[in-house]
Amino acid sequence: MKKRRWIMLSALALVALVLFNLPEATSTRVKGAVRDGISPLQAAWHRGLRGLRETFRYIRGLGDLALENRALSEEIVYLRGQVRMAQELARDNQLLREQLGFQQRFPATLISCEVIGRDSAGWWQTVRLDKGALAGVAAERAVITTDGLIGRTVAVSDRTADVLLLADPSCKVAVRVARGGVFGICTGLGNKPGEQPVCRMDYIPQTASVEEGDEVLTSGLGGVFPKGLLVGHIVRVEPSESGLYRTAWIKSAADLGKLEYGFVAATETDLANARRAAEAQPTLDDRVAEDEWP
Repeated sequence: MKKRRWIMLSALALVALVLFNLPEATSTRVKGAVRDGISPLQAAWHRGLRGLRETFRYIRGLGDLALENRALSEEIVYLRGQVRMAQELARDNQLLREQLGFQQRFPATLISCEVIGRDSAGWWQTVRLDKGALAGVAAERAVITTDGLIGRTVAVSDRTADVLLLADPSCKVAVRVARGGVFGICTGLGNKPGEQPVCRMDYIPQTASVEEGDEVLTSGLGGVFPKGLLVGHIVRVEPSESGLYRTAWIKSAADLGKLEYGFVAATETDLANARRAAEAQPTLDDRVAEDEWP
C-alpha cells in the first residue's frame, strides 16, 4: 500500500517537473488540455457541493417550518378558545337580558334560580335549583323559563329547591287550549331524554275544536299555576281508548332536557317569610361569639 502511494506521488511529481520544464507555448497547451480533461470532474464536484448545501438548507428550513407550524397551531388553539369564550359571554349576556326583560314583564314576583342538578334516578323527573326558602322560594309554586312552564316546586330547603318537571307522570297541570277554550288536565308521560311530546291532555269532548298546533296554556284553576302560562303546543290528537273522548299530545314549549335556569313564581307571603327567616339566621359575629364562649 505504501509502495503504491509512493509511486503515485512520484508520478505526480514527475508530471509537475515535466510541465515546469516545457516551453511556455507547449506548457500552456498541456495545461489547457489538463484543465479541459478535469473540468467535468470539477463541474460534478461543484454540483455535488451545491446539492449538499441545498439539502442542508432544505433540512434547516423544514425545522424552521415545523417550529413555525407549531407556533401557528398553538395560536390557532388559543384564538379558538378566545372565540368560544366570547361566544359564551355573548350567549350569557343575551340570556341575562332575556331573563331581566321577562322578569319585568311578568306580573308576579319571579325569583331567578340556576339549575345545579338533576335526579340521577330519572333524568326527566326533577331538577334542583340553587335557591330555597331564604330567597323566597316555597313549595307548590310554578317554575318557568322564558320559553314556558317547566314544572312546580316540591321540596324546599333553606338554600335549594327541587322542581317536579312536566314530564313526570305525577305532575298534573290544569290547562286550557287557547284557540278553542277547552279545559282539561295535562299529565306527564315520563319520557326519556329527547323524547317529545312530554305530556297529554285527556277527556277532550269529541265536539271540541282542538287541532294540531294549538297553544296550551295554564288555566289558573287549582291555585298552583298562574293563569296564562305557556305549556306547549298540541302535536297530535287521537280518539281515546273508549272512543267517548279525544286525547291531545303536547310538546312542551321549554326544552326540559337542556334546562340551565328557572324562575320561581313567589307570593308576597313567600317573600315575607323569607325575610323573617333571614333575620332569624345567626350572623357571622354570633357564630364566632358562640365558638369563643367557654
